[in-house]
Amino acid sequence: MPARITVLGNINLDFSIQAERMPEQGENLVAEEFELIPGGKGANQAVAAARLGAEVVLVGSVGNDNYGRVLRRRLSHEGVNVKFVRTDEEAATGMAFVFVARNTTDNRILSVLGSNLACTPDHIEAAHRAFERADFFVTALGVPEAAVNRALQIAADCAIPALLDPSPLGKRPPQLWNSAGVLTPNQTEASRLTGETVKDLPSALTAAQKMARRGIPRIAITLGKLGCLLHDLEGGRYIPGFKTQVVDPTGAGDAFAAALAVRLAEQATFDEAATFANAAGALAWTVHGAQPSLPTREEVEALLKRTRRDKKLKVELL
Repeated sequence: MPARITVLGNINLDFSIQAERMPEQGENLVAEEFELIPGGKGANQAVAAARLGAEVVLVGSVGNDNYGRVLRRRLSHEGVNVKFVRTDEEAATGMAFVFVARNTTDNRILSVLGSNLACTPDHIEAAHRAFERADFFVTALGVPEAAVNRALQIAADCAIPALLDPSPLGKRPPQLWNSAGVLTPNQTEASRLTGETVKDLPSALTAAQKMARRGIPRIAITLGKLGCLLHDLEGGRYIPGFKTQVVDPTGAGDAFAAALAVRLAEQATFDEAATFANAAGALAWTVHGAQPSLPTREEVEALLKRTRRDKKLKVELL
C-alpha cells in the first residue's frame, strides 16, 4: 500500500530568470532565459511525494485567477488530491521570482504570498480528514504561522509523524516548531534557529545538538551537494551526497523533504531515508525549474543502484 502523505504549504507560480551570474548592486544585467514554472514549497513537496509513489493530499490556497486554475490542474495531473486546496476570491495566486546563476548553486528567491495567506486555522480544521488518514504530515512556512501551528497540533492529536521544513524562515519559527518529529533546515536556517553559524560538519553537529535539546527527536540539516547531517537518539552522523551535474538548485530542498517523509512513512530507518532523500535532492539539481526537476521513484532508485548505495549505506559517525 502506498504511503499516505498530507502536505500543507504554499502554491506559487514561479517567474524563473536565468543569467550567467547575479547582478551587482545597481547593475542592469540582461537575463539569458525566462520561464513560468509551477512552484511553491507546498506544491513542490506534494508533487515530489506523488512522483515517489505516495498518495498525496495537499492543503493550501490559490487565487480565483488564471494562474490559480492552471496550478490546480497541474497538481491534479501529477496525481495530487486537491480537495482541500481552496480558491480565495480576494487575493491573487502566490508568485515567486526565482533568480538562477547558470551552472552554479547560486539561486535567490523573492516570494509574494498572495492567496497563500488565506490559509487559516479554520481551513486546517476543514481538512481534518486529510490528517486522520495520513501516515505522515509535511509542512513548510509559506502559509500563516497560525495555520502551521494548528496543523502541527492536529497531526499530534492524530498521532501522525510531522516533518517541518522551516522555510521561508521569518523572524522566528512557529510557536509549535519543536513539536515536529523531523526538522529539515538548511545551513542558513539551522544557523538562525540556534545562533550557531553552520559552515562545516562540526558546526552543523553543534547546531543539531542545540535543536535536539529543544525536544526535536530527528534533525536533518541539508548541506547542498555535500549531503546532510543527521541527529537523533543515536547521536550525530554524516550522510554524503551524490555527484551530479549542477543546473539549478531550485526545488532540491523540497525533493529532499518529500523523499525523507515518504521513506520514513514506509518504515525505512532514518539513515536509509536520508540516503534516498539525498539522491532525490541531487537529481533535482540536474534540471531547470522547481517542479520539472522533481525526480520519479524509478530515477531515484536507478541512482542508488548505479552508485551501489541501494546495498550499502555510506554513514560517517560524528
